[in-house]
Amino acid sequence: MPVAALLVELHIGDSGSLKEKRAVVQHLLTTSRRRFGVAASEVEHHDLWQRARLGFAAVGSDASHVEDVLDSVERFVWSHPEVDVLGASRHWLDLDD
Repeated sequence: MPVAALLVELHIGDSGSLKEKRAVVQHLLTTSRRRFGVAASEVEHHDLWQRARLGFAAVGSDASHVEDVLDSVERFVWSHPEVDVLGASRHWLDLDD
């Protein structure tokens, strides 16, 4: 059973407060959960106004499905003009027994 995590580092340039940042972050997380069925959370930079690190996790019956889901999530995040993606990385865990 393949499991993968996607970490995305963001800069939110127009954010002037934590409240503005949270609105952008919550939109990305909530929509990703609903649209792609992933687990999603802000995992770092909680107290910075213009930075966020988001984590997304997916599990599936085969690696290609998990890859497709995370590709979709990454495209979704990149498509938002409110954010600049500074970097993204994937981490795999293979639970075959």
